[in-house]
Amino acid sequence: MTAASRPRRSANSGSNWRQIVAQYQNPDVRHSVGQILTSLVPYFALLVLMYFSLSVSYWLTLLLAIPAAGFMMRIFIIFHDCGHGSFFKNRKANDIVGAITGVITFTPYYRWRHAHAIHHATAGDLDRREAGDIWTMTVNEYQNASPGKRLGYRIYRNPLVIFTFGAWLSFIVFQRFPVSERSRRQVMSILWTDLALLVVFVLAAVTIGLGNFLLVLVPVMMLGTSLGVWLFYVQHQFEGVYWEHHQDWDYSKAALEGSSFYKLPRV
Repeated sequence: MTAASRPRRSANSGSNWRQIVAQYQNPDVRHSVGQILTSLVPYFALLVLMYFSLSVSYWLTLLLAIPAAGFMMRIFIIFHDCGHGSFFKNRKANDIVGAITGVITFTPYYRWRHAHAIHHATAGDLDRREAGDIWTMTVNEYQNASPGKRLGYRIYRNPLVIFTFGAWLSFIVFQRFPVSERSRRQVMSILWTDLALLVVFVLAAVTIGLGNFLLVLVPVMMLGTSLGVWLFYVQHQFEGVYWEHHQDWDYSKAALEGSSFYKLPRV
């Protein structure tokens, strides 16, 4: 990757772009509630079907995990929009739904909201690559790196690593512990999410059995987190993506030229 070496269309070439997108900035509570219902109801229905399918064939269970993982991604998108304060007009409603969907997706809401805000404030800035991003080196950085660091970089970015173990560790393991969080709210967000997950696991253990619960949940989490990290990757890692040093960095350009539009089906 090289910085500022490719001609690109200016993000400000259309001076009225803010007016164009303004009409899409107002949440519609009917659509929001509808998206919650059409995401959570099918997701939990599929989990129930997966549980009953255990007595038929585990291959059927794994087959059902595919659409379940897709609905988990939809739930994470709702979680994401709540973190931006854009899913509902009411901030409290965003926070409540965000916290609940955060438990479902194993992601502490307030901690993630803070890290994601930093990501948006620094995306594409070569001098601020410390938060919420995929490890990316410039060509010069890679050439000047030690052999060990080069090897680590190549292993990290290998699809068999970043979309599997990297994704699983990030969502299932690393987000369980407060490490670098300085805000009490962020720390408590992690701890309360962990406590809620513990309650879910205990209830599952005494009702359907921990083994059955894991046979259902683990493939959904593994596939869902892998797809989620892949989607984030294709949104921000592509030829010609915006990168500049801080003195030349522009927020609007980073937002418009630093993200791809990966068109997915309506469902």
